[in-house]
Amino acid sequence: MIWFLEGQSSQRDIIQGARDALPPEVKIFASHRDDRPEITAGADMSFIEPRGSEDRISWVISTARTYGIKVILAGRLGGVFEQARARFEEAGLVLVTGGTSMRTFDLVDDKSRFTAEAERAGLACVPAITATNTEEMFAAYQTLLASGEVCVKPSIGIYGQGFWRFKEGTDSFRCFADPDARVANFATYMRAYSEIASPPAMLVMPYMPGSECSVDMVCEAGRAIAFVARRKTGVHQIFENAGAAVELALKAAEHFQCDGIVNVQTKDDAQCIPHLLEINPRYSGGVGYTREAGVNLAGIFATRRLNLPEPATVWRPDVRVKGVTVAAVVPK
Repeated sequence: MIWFLEGQSSQRDIIQGARDALPPEVKIFASHRDDRPEITAGADMSFIEPRGSEDRISWVISTARTYGIKVILAGRLGGVFEQARARFEEAGLVLVTGGTSMRTFDLVDDKSRFTAEAERAGLACVPAITATNTEEMFAAYQTLLASGEVCVKPSIGIYGQGFWRFKEGTDSFRCFADPDARVANFATYMRAYSEIASPPAMLVMPYMPGSECSVDMVCEAGRAIAFVARRKTGVHQIFENAGAAVELALKAAEHFQCDGIVNVQTKDDAQCIPHLLEINPRYSGGVGYTREAGVNLAGIFATRRLNLPEPATVWRPDVRVKGVTVAAVVPK
C-alpha cells in the first residue's frame, strides 16, 4: 500500500505512473486538502486532508495504520512532515519527504542559504545578493547592472513565483500587460517594493540568458536512481539524460541529501555553462512529461519503496513535448 499526499496538479501523473507500474493488488491511496477528484480519481481510495499541520500529521498516521498503508510520499509539505519523522517511524511507517533530515529543507527552502551552501560546496550556482529593503535592493541592482541584465526572485518561494527580469527601457505597464513574460521596469518594481511595510527578502541576481534545464529524479538518500532532464527551448521541451546540466543536478541532489521524487533546476549562462537555480524537494509540475522519454519516475519510486520489480526503462531519443490544456472527467 502506498499513499500520495497532496502535491501539485501533477499528483495525477504521479498516481497514474505508480498505477501503471504496480500490480493491481497493491492499492494506491491519494489525498488533497480540497475536493479534487480530477487529480485523485486514479487512486483506489482518496481522502480530503485536514488543513491544520498538526491535525494533518495525526490524521495521516492514524489513517495509514487503519488501512495498512506502508509508504507515504509527503508532497508539497515535505518540511512539515520531516519535522514529525520520528512519529511516523514509531508507527512503523515509511515516510518520504524529499530530504533525509531537516537540514535538506533548511538549506533549499531559503534561497539565500541555498546559494551560500552551493558556493561553499563548489557547485556552480547563480550568484545572488540578498536585499531586505529598498536601499539594499537599489545597491544590489546597481552593482549587478554593470555586468548585464538583472533579475530578482523571493528568498523563500516555490514554482518560480515572484521572479522578474529587469530590462532597461521597458514600458512601465509591460508587467501588467504581459505578466507571463516576467519582464518588468526596475523603477516600477522599486516603487511597489518600497510601499511594503515589511518587504520580503529578495535575491538580486545577474540574468542568465541561456536555456533552462529542469531535472526530475528519483533519489534515495542523495543517490539518483533514475532521472530525466527537460530542457526548455521556446514553447517546447526536449529530454536529456546526460551532459553538464544533468551532472550538476545530480551532484546537487547528493550534496543536499534529496530523497524521493525531486526536481533540480539549472540555467545556462552566455557561454552555455549551467548554474544551479534551485532544488525543489518535491515532484515538479512537469514531471508527467518525462513518461514520453520512456522513463516512469513515479513507477520506479513506488516499486523500489515497496520492494517490487521496477518498470522497464527504454530511453526515447529525439522527443519534444509541449503542455496543452485538457479536460478531465470528474467523478460525481
